[in-house]
Amino acid sequence: MGVTKSEMFSTEQNELALLLKAMAHPARIAILQQIIVANACICGDLVDELGLAQATISQHLKELKSAGIIQGTIEGVKVCYCIEPKTWARLQKQFGNFLGSYKEVTTCC
Repeated sequence: MGVTKSEMFSTEQNELALLLKAMAHPARIAILQQIIVANACICGDLVDELGLAQATISQHLKELKSAGIIQGTIEGVKVCYCIEPKTWARLQKQFGNFLGSYKEVTTCC
């Protein structure tokens, strides 16, 4: 299998791919939806809401935080997570532009 040559692609293409890769799991989408609905979440709440193991939730949160999609603050023994607004805005803009760039054609294979 060949090495990915990310330098061949624009910064925007690489960034969008990184963010979408971090989101590309149904549990992560569910976690993000819960955080958005609550406007902040504590990891234990996610375990109760999603029915996944604490370790599984923690791993997904780690991936989302590593990509910069969420941020967390320590409150005693708990960590409270929320959407990272600047990253979310970039994701919204870039993905919106990407999806909006397609114009339906009537003649195609």
